[in-house]
Amino acid sequence: MIKLTVFIPDEALDAVKTAMFDAGAGKIGNYDSCCWQVKGEGQFRPLIGSSPHIGTQHQFEKVTEWRVELVVADDKIAAVIAALKQAHPYETPAYDAIKLLDI
Repeated sequence: MIKLTVFIPDEALDAVKTAMFDAGAGKIGNYDSCCWQVKGEGQFRPLIGSSPHIGTQHQFEKVTEWRVELVVADDKIAAVIAALKQAHPYETPAYDAIKLLDI
């Protein structure tokens, strides 16, 4: 299993989660669509060559985003990441994937 963490703007939360769930994320035992989420504030500054969904090049931007954590089976991670990138409005979504130990 892999724990996937992704940061999603408010208006895209449900669409990105649904895309990841449809690709196989969030299954734990006899349950699906499992995740944990918390609202916070993200910060970034678009650089030259960027095409920002929010903000202007060379200006700091702060936005309300959701930190969403969910588990993904090893054989589903490529499909889930592809679905995340397809559904996410940002040019470069921020996410990380951490391999979990089965203890």
